[in-house]
Amino acid sequence: MPFRSRTVPALRSLLLAGLSPALLLTASITGGCDTVSGDVSDFFDGLSPPTPLEAAVWAADFNSPGKQRRGVVLLSNASFGGEEAYLELYRTLADESPDPLVQAAAIRALGRWGDGEDAKLIVGQLESEYEQVRLESAIALQRLHEPRIEDGIWRRLVVAEEPEAIRIELAIALGQYPSDSAFQALCLALDDRSLAINLAAADSLRAMTGRDFGIDAPNWLSWYDAQRASDEDPFANGDTFLYPTFQRKIGFFESLAFWNPTKFEQPAVPRGLIPATRSTYDDAEPADREFQNLGEGP
Repeated sequence: MPFRSRTVPALRSLLLAGLSPALLLTASITGGCDTVSGDVSDFFDGLSPPTPLEAAVWAADFNSPGKQRRGVVLLSNASFGGEEAYLELYRTLADESPDPLVQAAAIRALGRWGDGEDAKLIVGQLESEYEQVRLESAIALQRLHEPRIEDGIWRRLVVAEEPEAIRIELAIALGQYPSDSAFQALCLALDDRSLAINLAAADSLRAMTGRDFGIDAPNWLSWYDAQRASDEDPFANGDTFLYPTFQRKIGFFESLAFWNPTKFEQPAVPRGLIPATRSTYDDAEPADREFQNLGEGP
């Protein structure tokens, strides 16, 4: 079968990519000229990001969980991802999607763009049979504040059978609720066999109280009981809770790209904790308070 002229640029592109000429010739003969052109087209299509319209269509495609999950992730990472129409879609998927990965992506999106009311929907997913859904729920609850869900967080934290990664995120989330129940649950977590859980609980206790007794549960409880006995408020000197974010050092080549500087999301106050807080992706100045990311937050 003679080669059509329109396949020549495609072959040249693949040769430049380092593919064997013999391999290309074999593929062309056995599969036909159109096959190579189609494969090259698919290859280059994969390099171009989807448009916002494509992402929205995928997110609403209930017949393809893979596309739906990708669409939700793309929308939630976009600057317009907090539009009300998208929020309603996230809520529907977080509550009703039969696919756990789609549900987890929607919960993460609500953590970024939702409010305190959405926390009431998310806390129910801490009882999900799917570990990924529970993990994303715990992370999202660090970013949304709603006092009525506090019990749901600490009750799950003290479940010893819960995976370590989830309990770490729950311990972090509980740091925004200075109350007796939360304090007692965090002290209980200090006695867990997992050092990572101990450290997350200690960090939340420091944020709540402004004191630091490390991972020594008896010292925390003795101080707390003494405060109560003297009618002192143990949470009077607590710090403002900031949800953790991913941080790393800027690489050498990243530092050279001054026209497109690498930026990381900064720790911030959960929505609902203080009225009219900034969007989680607002370009605000970094907080003065150093805050370790002990969990697996986004």
